[in-house]
Amino acid sequence: MTKRVFPHAPALALALAAGFGLVACGGQSHEAPADAGAEAHKAVAHVSATDGDAARGEKLSKEKLGGRQACVECHGDKGNAPSADMAAPMLAGQYQDYLFHTMQAYRDGKRDNALMTSHAKGLAESGHFDDQTIADLAAYFASQSGGLGDLHGVK
Repeated sequence: MTKRVFPHAPALALALAAGFGLVACGGQSHEAPADAGAEAHKAVAHVSATDGDAARGEKLSKEKLGGRQACVECHGDKGNAPSADMAAPMLAGQYQDYLFHTMQAYRDGKRDNALMTSHAKGLAESGHFDDQTIADLAAYFASQSGGLGDLHGVK
């Protein structure tokens, strides 16, 4: 009796799972209605944490968007919090996806902080805190060198 061996079984299983996932998501429409115009299409465009423009983020970090405080006024130049007595955390060198999702959470009311929650909601209400702006800010602060580090290489 001969035993059959399928050396590509794990890859096949992964491909099938991915295919089923695409089929499951296929019923959801992420397109704007045809008559909604360019603004509506822009509103449904997906922006991820890695879609940020660090150069634009640097400019945005220094602006008083919607008449509110600039990021660097609390988080310091380049996101290096100015002093230990400042309650704002250091952003320089933080993971880009962490910054992106955290700012979204403040804006959407899923994360609470006495200062940042109202600040983010106010920016959003004035139209200055969409996902692209958040991605740009996250890209900028993540690209800055600072005192943050991780445990890679620690023994």
